[in-house]
Amino acid sequence: MRKDSLDFLETLVNTPSPVSYETRGQRVWLDYVSQFADETSSDAYGNCVAYLNKGGGPRVMLAGHADEIALSVNYIDDDGYIYVKRMGGVDAIVSKAQRVTIHAAKGPVKGVIGNPPPHMTKVDGDPKVPKIHELFIDIGAKDRKASERRVRVGDPITVSQDFEMLHGDLAIARAFDNRIGTFAVAEALRLLRESKKKLNVEVCAVSNTQEEVGLFGARQIAYTLDPAVALVVDVTHATDYPTIAKSTHGDIRMGAGPTVTHGTCNHPEVVKRIEDVAKKLRIPLQHETVSATSGTDTDAIFWTRGGIPSALISLPNRYMHSPVEVVNLKDLEQIPRLMVGFAESVKKGEEFKVSI
Repeated sequence: MRKDSLDFLETLVNTPSPVSYETRGQRVWLDYVSQFADETSSDAYGNCVAYLNKGGGPRVMLAGHADEIALSVNYIDDDGYIYVKRMGGVDAIVSKAQRVTIHAAKGPVKGVIGNPPPHMTKVDGDPKVPKIHELFIDIGAKDRKASERRVRVGDPITVSQDFEMLHGDLAIARAFDNRIGTFAVAEALRLLRESKKKLNVEVCAVSNTQEEVGLFGARQIAYTLDPAVALVVDVTHATDYPTIAKSTHGDIRMGAGPTVTHGTCNHPEVVKRIEDVAKKLRIPLQHETVSATSGTDTDAIFWTRGGIPSALISLPNRYMHSPVEVVNLKDLEQIPRLMVGFAESVKKGEEFKVSI
């Protein structure tokens, strides 16, 4: 991967962007894309857009969500221990015994999620599965007043795990979901700016908020932009490791390229164009299907206004919603190329409609 791009990805992933508190990550994203955009903007809830070839047509939206799963301060007991609420799909099992950062108004506060040693928790039968409301954070405070001088109810909390290369093209981080999406649309904008091919469309690269708690930011910005077509980038579940049933979850392998999803929110003509572009550019594609909803921003975008033709492109991700998400950077590099090829393929005035 290009060094500047890898540096951007690392900075983006390491910058805390808890759901509903995405401002710091959005600033990093805007600073990067402003080099390649005609102009940038942000709205009331922090959804950010970078425009290229403004005034062209039709309008193509390339979107990823900026937020990461997180916790928030819910209650402080008399001894100064902090109890939490979940923001997004946090797993209580993998949260125990983690180092965390509480993003308080006066600055970051370090803490640990307490976990008694096995010597003190031996009981008959299977171990008890922890619940979110049972997790507590130790920030080293002697009592409630000491804790309240440093944090308050509502402060967001993220796990303290940063980007690292694991081996070869594999990288590890706490929040590839979904900084890889906002990275990919930023890189697509860069490649389009550098391309010598004629571009008919207006491109809106979007880094939207609050996906993890209801797809809210995508709904807001899609309504505002009203694009003719939208490509959404997110992560998907890699199934190439032990304990995962491929008959249930599909056969998705890291190193075999990004996936395109079929069904429901994924417009068949947009999906076909993605497949055609991938074939032309020799980009390997994997395939997956949904029975009802995709669980991504595509679900919100495709039903906005009268229906926006949309499709989902995903990066295989091992151990999603954990502090040790693993992705293949070679797979990731194919996604901006795929979006660039798609944008360059769209003719002036072209519409994506199902033939009846």
